[in-house]
Amino acid sequence: MSVTLAVDAMGGDHGLVVTVPASTELLAELPDLHIRLVGNADLINQALAKVSPAIKERITVVHASEVVEMDDPIEVALRRKKDSSMRITAEQVKEGLAQAAISAGNTGALMAISRYVLKTLDGIDRPAIAAMMPNQLGRGTIVLDLGANADCEAVHLLQFAQMADVMARAVDGIANPSIGLLNIGEEVIKGNQVVKEAAELLRNSSLNFYGNVEGNDIFKGTTDIVVCDGFVGNVALKTSEGLAYMISGFIKQEFGRSWLTKLMALVAMPVLMRFKRRVDHRNYNGAALLGLRGLVMKSHGSADKKAFMTALRRAYEGAKNNMVGKVAEAFVVTQIAQATDGQHTGTQS
Repeated sequence: MSVTLAVDAMGGDHGLVVTVPASTELLAELPDLHIRLVGNADLINQALAKVSPAIKERITVVHASEVVEMDDPIEVALRRKKDSSMRITAEQVKEGLAQAAISAGNTGALMAISRYVLKTLDGIDRPAIAAMMPNQLGRGTIVLDLGANADCEAVHLLQFAQMADVMARAVDGIANPSIGLLNIGEEVIKGNQVVKEAAELLRNSSLNFYGNVEGNDIFKGTTDIVVCDGFVGNVALKTSEGLAYMISGFIKQEFGRSWLTKLMALVAMPVLMRFKRRVDHRNYNGAALLGLRGLVMKSHGSADKKAFMTALRRAYEGAKNNMVGKVAEAFVVTQIAQATDGQHTGTQS
């Protein structure tokens, strides 16, 4: 089965300089991939001028006259810029012209536009942002929500876990993903009321619930998935992204000191560089907007070519493995089970 991705070519801090080279290089790697580049057609065609005819055959340029800027209010992006590259990209999925949409643009705008254009799946109250964060095992931990929902109820955290379970199976090939609930301690008595109620729901679900985990468990890789509300998740994400920058700064700083410090830094360099690569956020770029009637992947706004290709690959894997269909199917099964339990309870009473 071939896969078609719709790419917001104008989005992010760098736009065409990143999105077009990343798209064409991935096309060269994946012969069953097609890409619809959405944005200013003249500028996109200029950027494609030196691309080989064989690659161009699998590219469709879709014109959009407007661009959602990184600082545009959600109202402007949603109501006024109806011909933006971001919106037209989402519409490619709605119209069945692509199996997934990818943008590095304004996160709030992308969530609002995607939710408006694609709508949420039946049984899902709130979409969530889910992404990989680096861990010491080298395979990454899926964390959600990363900013879409600052305040959540217990049932929302359960739904996030259910969606992430499908994502881990479909995109990352994890057969029975373990799920942790982010808390201030591992003990059952810890946490606020919402977290305690969510833990109870998770314990009574069919999911592989590990129990409460703490912030450091994200980076240990204690569980495959960590669930939390969007406020906490976004703080954790930004902390993770800052780690690689801190290491880069440390390496540069140490090489600027005395000859002895330079020598010590040189000896430690192989270890430092391996650690830097392991926590490099570019290897984990690509946050899925889960719960929508179509697959949407959010790339980091400052993504370079390598990072954007990572987001494209995750979108490709999600589309190839029908992640959205599997999420919808999982929630249909859940609703049937809940209805059956309700009937049994009513009969017993």
